Amino acid sequence: MERDKGEAKLRYLDGEYEILTPGGHVVCAVTGTQIPLDALRYWSVDLQEAYASSDVSTARALEKSLAPK
Repeated sequence: MERDKGEAKLRYLDGEYEILTPGGHVVCAVTGTQIPLDALRYWSVDLQEAYASSDVSTARALEKSLAPK
């Protein structure tokens, strides 16, 4: 198995992302958890942040007033 090649830098788009700097993972903006790129499912286009889970994503959106309460 190939080793993780460090943190990737991404531009988060609607439904996809663009790799700016190659790597094996990104870091959750809230929890600090490393998220392998092949497991990345949740991010904010507005905040340009990745999230480890849907719960974390929803909580962050509420915190930043990006989701209805």
